[in-house]
Amino acid sequence: MRILIADDNALVREGIAEILGENAWEVCGQVSDGVQTLEQARALQPDLILLDVSMPGTNGLEVAAAIKSEMPTIKVVIVSQHDFSKLLPGAQRNLADGFIDKNRLGTELASTIAKILSEP
Repeated sequence: MRILIADDNALVREGIAEILGENAWEVCGQVSDGVQTLEQARALQPDLILLDVSMPGTNGLEVAAAIKSEMPTIKVVIVSQHDFSKLLPGAQRNLADGFIDKNRLGTELASTIAKILSEP
């Protein structure tokens, strides 16, 4: 399982990488903006991308749409501190395979990823 972490906060990326390492998942890359996320998704072809919504350059929702259009087999998990019901109305929810509140990363990250990876 290869995971790309996309978040503009280095401390958040490192924290996520630590949690992933505890669960024996490979972090194949870490990026800090939307443009880098697309470039690394194309180059690395990860199994899953943990994608922050609020990043410099291209935002996470635009990146998710591009990834799902161009590389539909890559799972996308949106990570945000914003209320998902307000952030992702209607059709935008189809851009992601899952959602994680940043305030719950420590308690829900591993179980959310495991659930998403078990789905066809």
